[in-house]
Order: sequence, then C-alpha cells, then structure tokens
Amino acid sequence: MGAVAGRGTAFGRIGVAMTETLTVYGDSISGNCLKVKYVADRLGVPYRWIETSVLKKETRTPEFLALNPAGQVPLAVLPDGRPLAQSNAIMLYLAESSDLIPADPVDRAHVFQWLFWEQYSHETAVAVLRFHRFYLNKADADLDPTLVPRSERVLTIMNDHLAPRAYFVAERLSLADIALVAYTRFGHQAGLDLGRWPHVRAWVVRIEQDLGLKTALPAA
Repeated sequence: MGAVAGRGTAFGRIGVAMTETLTVYGDSISGNCLKVKYVADRLGVPYRWIETSVLKKETRTPEFLALNPAGQVPLAVLPDGRPLAQSNAIMLYLAESSDLIPADPVDRAHVFQWLFWEQYSHETAVAVLRFHRFYLNKADADLDPTLVPRSERVLTIMNDHLAPRAYFVAERLSLADIALVAYTRFGHQAGLDLGRWPHVRAWVVRIEQDLGLKTALPAA
C-alpha cells in the first residue's frame, strides 16, 4: 500500500516531528497492527503501510527477519532507518507528548497499566480465540478449553471498570482505549456477544466514533 495521509494536525500535537515518512509493516487482520494505524491516523503522522500477511508467512522471509528477527508484525521502520517492534512500543513512540498520553503521572501510569494488561491478559485470550475460530476455522473441541472463560473474564473486568466511566483513564481518549478497542471491536468474530457486556459495547462505539472508524459491531 502507498503512503497514507493521517487524520488531524500532526506536528503540533506530537513530540516526534517527522520530516520523512514512517514505514509500517502490518497485517490488516491483526488488531495489534491496526492500533498502530489508529494512532498514526489520529495524530496525523504520515506513514507508508506495507501489507505483510502472517497467514502467508510473509513475516518469515529472510528480508523481513533481517528487520525483525522475532518475525512479528507490526514493525515500524523510522525515518532514520531504525526498526521498532511491538505494537504498544510503537504507539508510545508515535504518541510521545500528545494528548493520548496523560500529563498527570498517575493517569499516565494507569495508561501503562492497561497497556501491559492488554498484552498479557486481553490479547492472549480474545485475539487468540478470534484467530482460531475465525481465521483457522477450528472446532470448539480443538480449542484450548481455557480460551473462552479467559476471554469472558477479561470482558467482565472491562465492563466493570467502564460501568461508571466513559473512557479507561482520565475520562478522555488515551492509548489505553486504542490498545483495548483493537481486538474488542471484533469480539463477535471470536464468538463473543458484546451484548452480554453492555458497558463494553457502548465504549466500543464511542471509541470507534472518536477514531473516525466505521463500526465493526454487528447490529444489536
């Protein structure tokens, strides 16, 4: 894919002013990749997206492994040529000094808390369940029996947290919301009906609107 123009006014809002284009290797079916795209678009960061399919093993080519020996997307190549891997690290780099990272140190730490939780508890349940059910078409009998209860548990934690609030941290959009919405908005592809978690469903719609995304949710 070619260069993508980001949304908004970039360079007045981010600490990382770029005079050249960022390159992002990403797979459009991956929430981890899409959340990097969401941040770049939100902040108006110019980038070139190179579609890199995990299913086609395009992350296992010698050329890609030379950039990221872990063989994972997303991968950002900075304008100076340095590679940067791991979705949340890339988001933090892009959002430096922006309003997506709170200035208050406690609020900022809470954003980091949710970023760590997203990768350790949420992504390893919801994203994995989605991948096996929707993309690999596995029968439930062939799934790890802990995947469904773990996915339901993380959605319950999110629902309880969101019951009295509109956003995860400081009542405004932050990287915590972007990280967590990326796979949650496709929960139905994992066989998870977000209607069971109404605060989560309402939050997904809110974040999609904030990011200018067409909703991924099925009709209620």
